[in-house]
Amino acid sequence: MTQAASPPQTSDQNGLSSPATRADLFALFDRLGITHHTMDHRPVFTVEEGADIKAAMPGGHTKNLFLKDKDGSFFLVCALGQTQVRLNQLHKTLGCARLSFGSETHLHELLGVTPGSVTLFALINDPQGRVTLVLDEALLAAEPINFHPLKNDATTAVSQADLAVFIRHWGGAVYCCDFSGETPQAKPWSSPA
Repeated sequence: MTQAASPPQTSDQNGLSSPATRADLFALFDRLGITHHTMDHRPVFTVEEGADIKAAMPGGHTKNLFLKDKDGSFFLVCALGQTQVRLNQLHKTLGCARLSFGSETHLHELLGVTPGSVTLFALINDPQGRVTLVLDEALLAAEPINFHPLKNDATTAVSQADLAVFIRHWGGAVYCCDFSGETPQAKPWSSPA
């Protein structure tokens, strides 16, 4: 697995580093040979709010949940918008402590995004792999797949093959999870060739 290079970092007036921008993300896509198509739109905060956007863009549309377990481990669950994610059962299959939503502070610190803009592409801001990625099996059957490009005022489509390139480049721990039953079933993700 190729370890991700650190994302471009800039410093604000307080000397704190800033997370990657949409331009940084697209520059990484270009370096990795990832084909992407983006549609700008009004900010959307829930799956339901973006119904017209989904109608205009083919493929799988996502919901993304930033979670923390009681022991301090962090998870990013990326699922199809209509998938029911049973948080009260998920920890059992992941072998972690009980899960709850992560704080806005941790979200910004680890993934560099704000609530409403949680996206798989935010892993560009986690080159150390501090967050574990959990992918919905149903999502991995969609083509193309759509995520926000770090802010919720646009949607970017990539192919499954290119998504795998991005995930391999990031290099952190990844699980694939079947959410279709009463109890989710997770297994380590096998990257397509």
